[in-house]
Order: sequence, then C-alpha cells, then structure tokens
Amino acid sequence: MSTGQSRGVSTRRPPPMAPMGRARYVVMMSLILIGLGLLAGRIVDLHVINRTFLQGQGDARTLRTDPIPAHRGMITDRNGEPLAISTPVMTLWANPQQLPEDDIQRLMLARALGTDLDSLNERIANYGDKEFMYLSRRLTPAEAQPVVDLRMPGVYAREEYKRYYPTGEVTAQLLGVTNVDDAGQEGLELAYNSYLSGEPGKRRVLKDRRGRLVRDLEVLQEAQPGGDLTLSIDQRLQYMAYRELKVAMDENDADGASLVMLDARTGEVLAMVNQPSYNPNNRAGLDPRGLRNQAIVDVFEPGSVMKPLAMSALLETGKFPLDTVVDTSPGWMRIDRYTIRDVSNNGKLTLAGILRKSSNIGMSKLTLQLDEPVVPDKYRALGLGQAPGTGFPGEATGNVPSPRVWSSSQWAALSYGYGLSVSPLQLASAYTAIANHGKKLPPSLLRLSSPSEGEQVIRSDVADDMLRMMDEVVSPQGIRRAVVPGYSVAGKSGTARKTGASGYQKSSYRSLFVGITPVSDPRIITVVMIDNPKAGAYYGGAIAAPVFARIAGNALRILDVPPDRLDEMAEQDSKK
Repeated sequence: MSTGQSRGVSTRRPPPMAPMGRARYVVMMSLILIGLGLLAGRIVDLHVINRTFLQGQGDARTLRTDPIPAHRGMITDRNGEPLAISTPVMTLWANPQQLPEDDIQRLMLARALGTDLDSLNERIANYGDKEFMYLSRRLTPAEAQPVVDLRMPGVYAREEYKRYYPTGEVTAQLLGVTNVDDAGQEGLELAYNSYLSGEPGKRRVLKDRRGRLVRDLEVLQEAQPGGDLTLSIDQRLQYMAYRELKVAMDENDADGASLVMLDARTGEVLAMVNQPSYNPNNRAGLDPRGLRNQAIVDVFEPGSVMKPLAMSALLETGKFPLDTVVDTSPGWMRIDRYTIRDVSNNGKLTLAGILRKSSNIGMSKLTLQLDEPVVPDKYRALGLGQAPGTGFPGEATGNVPSPRVWSSSQWAALSYGYGLSVSPLQLASAYTAIANHGKKLPPSLLRLSSPSEGEQVIRSDVADDMLRMMDEVVSPQGIRRAVVPGYSVAGKSGTARKTGASGYQKSSYRSLFVGITPVSDPRIITVVMIDNPKAGAYYGGAIAAPVFARIAGNALRILDVPPDRLDEMAEQDSKK
C-alpha cells in the first residue's frame, strides 16, 4: 500500500532556480520598476514642476491676443453734418511660408484678389523668407469675402477702418487726409490727430495650428474711440462758395482761387475753399496744387484791399479830419526812383473819395506827411506778420517789413498794399476790427461755445468811420458789381501784380475783394482772391467783386439774415 502510494504521487520538491534565471528575473523587474519610476517622475515634472511653463507654451500655440481696432473720431460741421467718418474695412495678409505650392489654389487666390497668377507668384517669391506680406489693404467686407471664403492655408483677414469724406473735394484742403494706417497726414486730420485717434483694444482668441480663428474667448481691453471734432464750417455755405468759386475760376481762365468767410461776430470760419482741389476719396491723378490750403498757407501782396486798414491808422493820428482833401493830380508822382500811378487822374479827393477811387497817390501823400511808421505798426496790431493761431499745419505768418531805416517809397507802398505779404485768412481776420467797432477777433476753425472778447486795435469811432466810408465804396457809383440786392455792403477791391524771377510781371495779376455785410449789423466778412485771370479783365472790381456779390447774397439768405436795404431794392425794381 505504501509502496503504491509512493509510486502514484510524487513527493519530490522542484529543483532550485538556476543562477542565470534568477539574475534575469531581477534585471527585468528592476527595469520595470525603473521605467515606472521614470514615468512617475516625468508625470510629476510635467504636471507639478514645469506645469506653468508648459501651459504657457501650449497657450502660445492656441491662444492669441489680437488687437481691436479703434474707431477714429468723426469730424462734423457746426450743424453736426458729417465731413469725415471712418468705415470698417478688411485687410488681407498672408504668411508666404504657409501658402500652398499648388498652382491651381494660387490661381484661385489670384482671381479672388483681382490679379494675375504671375504677379502673385512674383510677390510671394519676394517675401519667401518672411512670415508676413500684405495681399490687399482696406477692402470693403464684400470685396474681401471671396478671398476669405477660400479658407486657404496661410491667408488671413484683419479688421481695420478707412476714412471717408462725404463732401469730397469741397473740404479737401481744410480737412486733409489720413494714410493707410488711418493716421492724419494733412490739414486738420494731422493737426488734431492725437485727439481724433482712438486707443486700440485687446481680445483673447483661440486659433488652430494654421492661425485660423476658432473662438473669441474674452475682451481684455475695450477699444477707446477717438474724440469727435466740430468745426466752425457751415457745410451749406461751403458747398455754395465752392461752386461759385469754381465757376469764377473757369470763366476767367484763372490759375487758382481762394475764399474765406468769417462770422463777423465771433471770428469763426464759416467757409474756406480753394481752387484747384482734389477728391480725398480717390487720389489717383490728383493735381499737387490742389493739396495746398492756399487760404491759410499761401501769402501774397494784397494791393488796394489794404487801404481801409492803412486809412484807419492815418485817422487815429488826428492829423487828418474826415473832410481832408488831397490833390491827386496829375495821376502820377515820383517817389525815390519809382513812379506811382492811379488808374486815372482823379483830381481832388476826400478821404472817402480816395478809398472809392482807390487812389495810390492819395494814400501815399497822406502817409508821407507823417514822421512815424503808423501804417506798419497798425498792420502788426491787426495780426499781420504773425501766425493766425488756428493750429492748422503750416499756417503762414506773412510779412510786414521792419527796416532800420525807412525809405519814402517803402512807406508809401505799404499804404496801398505793396511791400508786405498776407494770407486770405489773415486779411479776413484783420477786417473783423472794422466790423466790430475796432475789436479784432481771432479766427477759429472750430465751433466756439462762446465768442472771444477780442482785442481793441482800432479806436471805435475810427472803425465806425471806416465802415461808413467803405459803404460808400460799394454803390452804383462805386464798385457796383459788388452790390448785394437788399443788403448794405462795405467793401474794397484790390488788384496786385504778381512777382516773378525778374520782378513784377506785366500781365499777371491777383484780383481781390473784401466785403462786410450787412453794414447795419455786420454778419459776415468775405475775402475773394482770383489768381491770374487770363480771360481779359483782371481788376478786382471786375473779377472778384461779382463773385463776392453772388456768394454773400446766397450766404445771407442761407443764414436767414434780414435785408437792411429793402428801399433801394424796391427802387431798382421800379426802374426796371
């Protein structure tokens, strides 16, 4: 029994593991444990030690901070009508290194951009070593959409703003323009760029590996729009003045023209136009002359329009009563080496007659009786030879000479408007003193909340006398072409020879007229300058005066200024 049991069941113990097998086991287990330890260490490194760094690296490949474009402030006229506004546009750009090499895809992109494949490939080749290139800038959303719809790798769209000028060439030189980055480059856009420019915002977005927007996450900083600018300009007057000035330049075959209209009570610029002009919304083929706001930045010798201002200086000396008579015969006189002439021999003239006949002889004889340079001193007191202070870029200061020793010819020339230079704006501003009982008002291109007090630069009684004397100048017996039916006008014409390389030119002139209306309660002051009319006539009374009459008459009706000469208007109608 015991023998059978011993044969059916083995009671022997397994043989001990061989030394080589035991070592293999230990090595394998050690490797597994080491691997697990390294893996655990790496997990700790990634999720604990370097978690912040790695999270930032991951976000840098998916999260972006994009700028939010700021809306540039609007420019309006005094009544709130828009003169310059910013509209949303799209800018398309590309990473040349991400663009597909396939010609078919590039051909689709070229067609969507409105160009040809060769031009596109050439541009991509030029920027091949860079990561940024513009495809097209400042497109309307509708123009950019065909490119966006391609969803092509390496092509991106960015929101921007583009400046638009509803009034076009009518206000071009005054407003100026912005560049492709919507920053002011000329005119008031440049002068008030920091005020008009907004502050861009920031937003966090999620993008895929190709840089395409997946989702807006949050706004980090809101965009701050620029400030709105309200000008003193009245758009209605600006349009009307521009139309009339353009017609006058064409009719007289002139090289250019400028007009400034001021509010006589505040000094605000109600209209400022120039010819030639340009369209700021489409600058292709523009005339470079049209870029200049001649009314502010250009100066010239004004001629006889200075006589009322010079006469005010003479009257203030007390040496010349209003009934003073000057013999201007024989219509010419020699001073130093120069001959001064009147248009005709006017004989004996009163002070009012000197203005009405625009006598150079009369002004010269009065001025040469004085021992002090009262005329140039008065010009400076009226702001001539100084910047007007409007803040417009490049505004001209003009020049009033101040030699150490005055010659008689210099002294005389200043009294009839030669030997100095002024801009149309300076000239209009100087005449505010005559319109306001001797108080000069500083000109303003911005709408004023309250008018300036002004500065007393002419004695009030003298200013009033000058206004009445100028009223006599514009009449059927004087400068009849400046008459505005139903309204009284105080004005003065001027005709000044232009200078060239060899001095004064024989057949090149500037025709001017300055008018204040209505005389009973001055409302507007208007300066008209026609540069080098070549159609025949060139005198200010024949060329600039009728332009003034049309513009001033329309302006008074637009401003709803009641007529103050209805009796004369009725008398003229009865004669017809």
